[in-house]
Amino acid sequence: MDKDNEKKDDQANGSSLVQKIQALGQTTIPQAPDSNIHVLTIIGQVEGHMQLPPQNKTTKYEHLLPQLIAIEQNPKIEGLIILLNTVGGDVEAGLALSEMIASISKPTVSIVLGGGHSIGVPIAVATNYSFIVPTATMIIHPVRLTGLVIGVPQTFEYLDKMQERVIQFVVNHSKVKEEKFKDLMFAKGNLTRDIGTNIIGIEAVDCGLIDEVGGVKEAMQKLNELINNTHIENQVVQ
Repeated sequence: MDKDNEKKDDQANGSSLVQKIQALGQTTIPQAPDSNIHVLTIIGQVEGHMQLPPQNKTTKYEHLLPQLIAIEQNPKIEGLIILLNTVGGDVEAGLALSEMIASISKPTVSIVLGGGHSIGVPIAVATNYSFIVPTATMIIHPVRLTGLVIGVPQTFEYLDKMQERVIQFVVNHSKVKEEKFKDLMFAKGNLTRDIGTNIIGIEAVDCGLIDEVGGVKEAMQKLNELINNTHIENQVVQ
């Protein structure tokens, strides 16, 4: 009987090990200590009202909205760091995420890794402080519509209003001037098949879009600094 139980345990352990290898590509899962910082990843394409094909790497915004609420409500979480490597996606979904991030009361920091394109731009600047690694890029271009488009003035008016919402959000949450951002958005000759601009690393900082060039170390230092400042402010209020 004992041998049968041992055999079942071995099989269970073996099955668990296989699952870990398939899921993570490693045999053991490192156990991180309890942290007061939550990490949120926004990768691939921001999926909004339309479900994208299964081969697309996506971030579903309806999954992130309840996470952001939980981060706001959880007293153990004192800061949020957002890792961005996105090609953009649904404009309204991206703006919804941006507004949610901007309205969180806890300190927030973002890092653009690889790319923070299109609607990834307002998400990147929605935090209290933003970083971009030296090799990362950000494509700024006008808002596009996909699918059936009715060629009437109301359609173009709607498109213009949506674009203005994106522009105003970015301008209000970064140091970039509205005229400069529009120049980048409507530039010709920078992108081969489109209107817009592709900026790299330090260029995003120079134009005021991103706060600083840096990676994980710099972002963690900044977030801890913001958390400590929050503690001091709370003590003064008390």
